Amino acid sequence: MSAPVFVDTNVLICALDDGDVKKQERAQQWRRELWESRRGRVSFQVLEEFYVKVARKWPAARIEARAEVRDLLAWRPVAVDPGLMVQGWRLEDRYDLSFRDALIVAAAKAASCRYLLSEDFPDKQDFDGVMVVDPFAHDPDKLPSK
Repeated sequence: MSAPVFVDTNVLICALDDGDVKKQERAQQWRRELWESRRGRVSFQVLEEFYVKVARKWPAARIEARAEVRDLLAWRPVAVDPGLMVQGWRLEDRYDLSFRDALIVAAAKAASCRYLLSEDFPDKQDFDGVMVVDPFAHDPDKLPSK
């Protein structure tokens, strides 16, 4: 794997959630690979959603979630700015996405990612050069080709 990979909130949450051990293990495998390869990317939107969802679902894990957010700052989070908002609106209209999802795709494009790791979009969907990869359908060392 050589191209940057944008990670959606759900993958980060699955890495902590022991409710589905298979998903947790796969999400942790992806996380490890992306840390080792230095290819992982996120946005501040993803970090905020991750923290809020973890703190709501597991209040005792807030300290762990904060530590994870601090660690993920090394992935150079994309900030929502006016240009990203406009790109999000374009993607929202073109692909009939929710604005939240459109901002995720726009942030992946802004981070020059070839892949968007998420189970919230159709696997292998292409959004103007950013391909969705379902982390639970693909191994980190076997990314689908475009």
